[in-house]
Amino acid sequence: MRLQPLVQLILAKLREFIREPEAVFWVFIFPLLLTLALGVAFRSRGPEPLAVGVEDGPQSALVVAALEVDPQLKVVLLSHATAGQELRSGRVTLVVLPGAPPTYWHDPTRDDARVALMLVDAALQRTAGRVDQFAPAERLMTEKGSRYIDFLVPGLLGMNLMGTGMWGIGFSIVNSRSRKLLKRLAATPMRRSDFLLAQVGGRMVFLVLEVAVLLSFAGWAFDVPIRGSIFTLAVVAMLSGATFSGLGLLVASRAQTVEGVSGLMNMVMLPMWLLSGTFFSTSRFPEFLQPLVRVLPLTAVNDALRRVMLDGASVGALGPDLMVIGLWAAASFTSALWLFRWR
Repeated sequence: MRLQPLVQLILAKLREFIREPEAVFWVFIFPLLLTLALGVAFRSRGPEPLAVGVEDGPQSALVVAALEVDPQLKVVLLSHATAGQELRSGRVTLVVLPGAPPTYWHDPTRDDARVALMLVDAALQRTAGRVDQFAPAERLMTEKGSRYIDFLVPGLLGMNLMGTGMWGIGFSIVNSRSRKLLKRLAATPMRRSDFLLAQVGGRMVFLVLEVAVLLSFAGWAFDVPIRGSIFTLAVVAMLSGATFSGLGLLVASRAQTVEGVSGLMNMVMLPMWLLSGTFFSTSRFPEFLQPLVRVLPLTAVNDALRRVMLDGASVGALGPDLMVIGLWAAASFTSALWLFRWR
């Protein structure tokens, strides 16, 4: 009897979700389209030649001939008037101003500009008579788990767990509140904890399908590996889903309108979109931001998913990440239970 209200509320939550085609699209179809688009854009292939410009002048033909020997460079002859514009717009990564010696015009904050600088300088130095002392051998890293798509998929999964957990629950609660449905539920013997647990429980049911569909597609389309156990991956995904569901409950606990909850959701999720390492490593951020980055729940989720999928980590090895995720889950749900209002 104690569980009957909770079971009925979970079933109602599931029916509500199934009857919304838009929700089905954003939870199941959109992540697959995003994975496909980014997977194709960043598929494994050789790097594109770097575009470098040479300012037109008396010695430009010799410089162009020296640089065209290197297949890693795409040489463009530019006039004095357009060289700066092409460099500012990013259409070329570096401009060579011919002379004795030549001048390299570039933006030192761009990684590709530094690579272009080394390639251009090496080509011109060899033309000037420099001789390499040895020809190094190369060993290429091409195995699964080392590609960008392998890094990307766990981040997309974490981002999707966050988005569907928070938006799905937050919008549902605020929509019910604005339509006076929560006011009617308040008149029943149902406990507030039953209602909030039902929101999380319904989310957990669809989370299993959501994770399975995304990872199956990534494995089929891009051969993304899962080196850890399915059990460990399930623990991380379920705990992550509970955390973001709790955050969704917390954000929606007092919001009165869809516009209001939208602003609150964006305010909570924006730092995690930017800082939590979904599309690139968190090590790119400066040292003073690292403490903030490390305590964000999505950072711990992304790190844990990558360690399971790419490194084969066990549950025990994920202790620090799971602790951060679990603390966020407990704190958010407890706060939501305390702050929640029916009206």
